[in-house]
Amino acid sequence: MATRSVHQPDAFGDFLRDLTFDFFGSGRHKISIEQLLAEPDAVLLDVRSPEEVQALALQFSPDVTMLHIPTDDIPNRVGEIPKDRLVAVFCSAGTRSAIVYAYLRIMGFDRVRILAGSYSDIMEQAKPGKLWKRLNARRKTP
Repeated sequence: MATRSVHQPDAFGDFLRDLTFDFFGSGRHKISIEQLLAEPDAVLLDVRSPEEVQALALQFSPDVTMLHIPTDDIPNRVGEIPKDRLVAVFCSAGTRSAIVYAYLRIMGFDRVRILAGSYSDIMEQAKPGKLWKRLNARRKTP
């Protein structure tokens, strides 16, 4: 692991100071899959490794724009992540999502959230009844 000097030594400290009981208690750092799918123009940022994506690719078209950038590539590709849209960060266990969430917040992303839930929660939304309801609701929206 490469070690680098921190250009803004207080940036992470300032971020941590905002992580109060009220912050965590309100859950404003997380978003459920149902909330994400209801959000117009949302982005799901999948930070899993290429091997994980190859084993199980996720796609929510037409509901959510998918963006796959592995955690270790985020600093090099941060410009690909839209700042003007809601971005939900996903990994298989939540650890990488939390790290990338913190990084993006420090980089000025205000509309970033951690996708709460597991693979089974995501797969639940792909069941025919739930998918039909979302697609039908979209057809009725002008």
